[in-house]
Amino acid sequence: MQPGAFPLPQPAKPGAPSRLIVGRRGRLITAVTCALPALIPLGIVVGAIFLPAWDIWRHLVRYVLPEVVSNTLMLVLGVGAGTFVIGTSLAWLVTVYEFPGRRLFSWALMLPMAVPGYVLGFVAIGFFEYSGPFQTLLRAWFDGGVNVPAFRSYLGIVAVMTLTLYPYVFLIARAAFATQGQRALEVAQSAGYTRTQAFFRVALPMARPWLAGAVLLVVMETLADFGTVSVFNYDTFTTAIYKAWYSLFSIRSALQLASVLLLFVLVVVLLERKLRAGARYTAAGSVRRRRRIRVTGVGRWLAPMAPILVILAGFILPALQLAVWATAHGADLDQRYLGYVGRTLFLAGIGAAMITVVAAVLSYAIRGDNRRSVNIFARIATMGYALPGAVLAVGIFVPLALLNNFLQDLLNSVMGSSAPQLMIQLSLLTLLMAYLARFLAVAFNPVDNNMHRITRSVDEAAYGLGVTGTALLHRVHFPILRAGLWTAMTLTFVDLMKELPITLMTRPFGWETLAVRVFEMTSEGEWQRAALPAIAIVATGLIPIAIMASKVDRAAAT
Repeated sequence: MQPGAFPLPQPAKPGAPSRLIVGRRGRLITAVTCALPALIPLGIVVGAIFLPAWDIWRHLVRYVLPEVVSNTLMLVLGVGAGTFVIGTSLAWLVTVYEFPGRRLFSWALMLPMAVPGYVLGFVAIGFFEYSGPFQTLLRAWFDGGVNVPAFRSYLGIVAVMTLTLYPYVFLIARAAFATQGQRALEVAQSAGYTRTQAFFRVALPMARPWLAGAVLLVVMETLADFGTVSVFNYDTFTTAIYKAWYSLFSIRSALQLASVLLLFVLVVVLLERKLRAGARYTAAGSVRRRRRIRVTGVGRWLAPMAPILVILAGFILPALQLAVWATAHGADLDQRYLGYVGRTLFLAGIGAAMITVVAAVLSYAIRGDNRRSVNIFARIATMGYALPGAVLAVGIFVPLALLNNFLQDLLNSVMGSSAPQLMIQLSLLTLLMAYLARFLAVAFNPVDNNMHRITRSVDEAAYGLGVTGTALLHRVHFPILRAGLWTAMTLTFVDLMKELPITLMTRPFGWETLAVRVFEMTSEGEWQRAALPAIAIVATGLIPIAIMASKVDRAAAT
C-alpha cells in the first residue's frame, strides 16, 4: 500500500442521482468530519514547531538529536539501498526470464510481507545470539566455537528491515518492468547493447519514477518503524518519542520530537508525489502476454537460488524457528494468553468495521462533487497512512488530555471530592481515533475503486425501475461495493492485528494485545516466549498475501 498515493474518484456529472449524502453542505461537512482524526494530530504536531519550548530544545539538541538524527539517516540510507537492490533485481529476474519455479516465486517473494519487522528482528537476534541455535551448532562442530559478531548491530537491523520491506520495491518494480514490454529490451539489443547493458541503460531509466517512488515508500516505512528499532535498541525518532513520553514523562519533549519527525516525513511525501507524477512515461507500446527469455544451461538452476535464499531468510526459517519456540512454550496458552488474543481480535474487528464504514461514507460524500474544498479534506482524511504511528499517538493524546483536564475540573467544581476520575486520553476512544487516522487510507482505496463502478447510468436504470432510497443502497450499490468493502475490512484487520506503536502508547490500562505482548517479551529478552503471539500475527499477515497471490495467478493466465 502506497502512503499518500490514494486516488480520489473522478467527479460524475452534476445532477448524478442517488447521492446518499444529500446537499453540497452535507457532503462538505462529511468530508471535514472524516478528516478530523488526521487533521487534529497533524495540527497539534505542526503547532509544536511554531511554539517551541527552548529549555526542552536545548536538552534535545545537546543529548538526543545528534544520535537520533544520525541513526535515522544511516538507517534510511541502508534500508533504502538494500531494498532497491534486492527488490529491483528480483523483479527483473521474474519478469524478464523464464526458469524453473518462476511462477511460484512471482508471488512467494511477497511472503516476507507477512512477517512484521519486530518479529523477524527478535527471531534473528534469538537465533544468532550466544545461546541461540546458530552458535550452539557452531560450538558442537568446532571445539570452543567460532567468534560470531553480534547480530544486534547496524548491519543486523538493516538486513532485517530490508527483508521485510523489499516486497514494496519488488511489487512496484515488477509492474514497471511489465509495462515496458518485450519491445523495449529487443530495441536495446538491436542497438548493440547486451542484456546487462539494456537493463542499466534502458530498463532502469524507464522505470526510474516507479522505483524512486517505491524507495521513498520504504523510507517512509523506515521512518515510521518503532518495533524493529526497539528490538535492536537502535535509537531513532520513534524510540526517542516513546522514551520521552514513558521514561522522562515529558509529553512536551515527545511533541517536539514528533514535530521534527513530521518534517522528515513531509519532505519524503512531497518527493514521492513529485516523482509519481512523472511515472506515466514508463510504458513502451502495447503490452501483451510477454515472451520471457528462457534461461538455459547452468543458469537454469542458478537463477532460482536468489529467490530461494531471500524467501528462506525472510519467511521460511523465521516461521520454523517460531514454531519450534512456540512448541517448547505451549504451556503459555493459559487464560491470560486467551485474553491477549481476545483483545487483539476485538480491537482489530471493531476497528476494521469502523474504518470501513467511514471509508464508504467518505467515498459517497465526494462522489459526484468536483469542489476543490471537498477533495482537499478527502485527501487530508487519507494522508494519515503516511504519518508514523508515534506521531499520531502524541498528536491525538495531547488534545484529548487537555479535554480530559477541562472536564475533570468541571466535574470537581460541581461534585467535589466525589467526582469520578476521567481518563479519556487513555481509553478505547483515543485508540480507535488513532486507528482511524492511520488506516483510513487502507480501507478507502478498495472501496473507492469499486465506487467507480456505480456509474450514473446504473443509478438512472435503478430509478427507472422504481428502486430508490435504502432499497437502492441494499439492492444495487451494496452488491457492487461488496468486494471492495470485504477487501477493505480484511486489509485493515490485518494491519490492526500487527500494529504496535499506537496501541502501545494509547491503549487503556490492562489492554495488552498480541503485538504489545511481543514487545514486552522482547524487551526482556524472552525471545522464545514471544513466539506464540508472533505466530498468530504472522498467520494473519498471510491473508493479504493469499489475495495478492490469486491476482498474480489470474494475471499470469491471461
